[in-house]
Amino acid sequence: MEVDRLRRAYADLLAEVDAGGFGPPPQGQLSAEQIVAHLAANDELMVEATEAVLAGAPFAYYDLETIHRPQVDALVAECGGLDALATLLRATSQKLCALTERLGPAAQTPVDTHLREGYDLNVDEPLPWGRTLDLHSRVHLPKHLAQLRMLRAG
Repeated sequence: MEVDRLRRAYADLLAEVDAGGFGPPPQGQLSAEQIVAHLAANDELMVEATEAVLAGAPFAYYDLETIHRPQVDALVAECGGLDALATLLRATSQKLCALTERLGPAAQTPVDTHLREGYDLNVDEPLPWGRTLDLHSRVHLPKHLAQLRMLRAG
């Protein structure tokens, strides 16, 4: 797992969030605030999984983008705006990156992984945890970066 790639993916995404100027989402899509809340909530799940891997405990990781919409909406309301959500995402992403740096050989630990990224990715099997983190940096974060850019362009 390349921690530098993960850090760069978060830096690019947070720079987009900081640029602001987002319009409303198309029907059925997430707003900028919901995207950032989703990422922060997902980071918390990934932090839990990484801590479990480091502790040698079993864990299952589920990317709950469509299932945890009420949690995302509650987090948006709790934070009260994009600036506070960006601050939260900075904290959760920094914690995840710091834990990822500590993985070493434990990155090969299989974790029961369930995630779906539209038509691009569908995983429902144990994966080495480092591979899941790699997919997060290469697929998940860039997908949401593209969504944020479309909200500005639209």
